[in-house]
Amino acid sequence: MAKHLQREIENLKKKLLALGARVETSVRDATLSIEKRDADLAQKIIDNDIDIDNTEVDIEEDCLKILALHQPVAIDLRFIVAVLKINNDLERIGDLAVNIAERAIFLAGQPKGNISIDLVDMAHSAQSMLKKSLDALINHDTELAHKVCASDDIVDGMNRQMYLKVQEAILKNPEQISTLIHLLSASRHLERIADHTTNIAEDVIYMIEGQIIRHKTEEYK
Repeated sequence: MAKHLQREIENLKKKLLALGARVETSVRDATLSIEKRDADLAQKIIDNDIDIDNTEVDIEEDCLKILALHQPVAIDLRFIVAVLKINNDLERIGDLAVNIAERAIFLAGQPKGNISIDLVDMAHSAQSMLKKSLDALINHDTELAHKVCASDDIVDGMNRQMYLKVQEAILKNPEQISTLIHLLSASRHLERIADHTTNIAEDVIYMIEGQIIRHKTEEYK
């Protein structure tokens, strides 16, 4: 029974990491589609989201089957619980990448004008957090997971700065308000991606240490 359980846990880990890689690609391409105003790339992200949704359901079903058949305890139980939560966060990140892609499709049809606002730094920070959270999962690295949690404040700050930049730009370029609102919306989606990535890092810490650190920001320092 123990060998069967460990084999199923390894298969589950492979599926989750494959989902993570797919979501990473969606986030990267979504931010690139905004940067390049590439409607074709954005549509590809939207079309591929169904695969992420189906994989999320498949992983959840595997987790429930393992819980029912093997009744895992200790670290194995924490792993299954963490996978259920991480799986959901990855699916939500995929949805947010779709939201960003939708903003890119709109922006691709608009004149760029003289607006100098970009999301590159914020996008790179969110992508880096996502990669590090998955690396922490693979390597059972709680130190890296804590660093991901601490990085969330940086992205939050970037999002607040974006609000100020957009507000200022609207006053100077009121005729481009639709473009500016879509850029602000994309910024908000990136900030939410960072939030879900933080959730993943917190679940990695729970999986390894059995410690729930949600709402305990002092634990990130």
